[in-house]
Amino acid sequence: MRSVTFVTANTSKLEEVKAIASDFLEINSVSLDLPELQGEPEDIARAKCKFASNELGVPVITEDTSLCFNALSGLPGPYVKWFLSKIGLEGLNNLLAAYKDKTAYAVCIFAYSPSPSSEPVLFIGKTEGTIVPSQGPSNFGWDPIFQPAGFKNTYAELAKSEKNKISHRYKALEKLKSFFLQFSGTE
Repeated sequence: MRSVTFVTANTSKLEEVKAIASDFLEINSVSLDLPELQGEPEDIARAKCKFASNELGVPVITEDTSLCFNALSGLPGPYVKWFLSKIGLEGLNNLLAAYKDKTAYAVCIFAYSPSPSSEPVLFIGKTEGTIVPSQGPSNFGWDPIFQPAGFKNTYAELAKSEKNKISHRYKALEKLKSFFLQFSGTE
């Protein structure tokens, strides 16, 4: 089993990652004040991982999540955390009030760096869905307004075990797992 340091201050995210990846990762977590960058999701994920790797000097993974509204050409995207803190779940819904298209997609990007001198490797998971009025517990980000395609419930309404089998985070971690299995014993 590979040991990595997951850089996050979000305890709910840490719990979810441990639940999904415990069969292939031994996760140590560190809360590190990472810079809030602007740009494309892949560029943000890569830069955050490089920063964390340089600061800590150990193998690290970082994670960046985006919620992208198709009617808004992908916004709020990687800035969803800030949108959510400023306008809330209802405000996120209101962003789409003038549009018929309520479809969206959730993207999770894990970046892995075995050392400060390494270029981070990205693992991207994407789940299609729809933005709906808030439903279910509101204790984990925008989960109450994201209804994954093919489901009648939002992420917040799904059992954690069910969400952890279909989510954007799960899909990205499965790619990370495949990478580690493919390169077992090497860095």
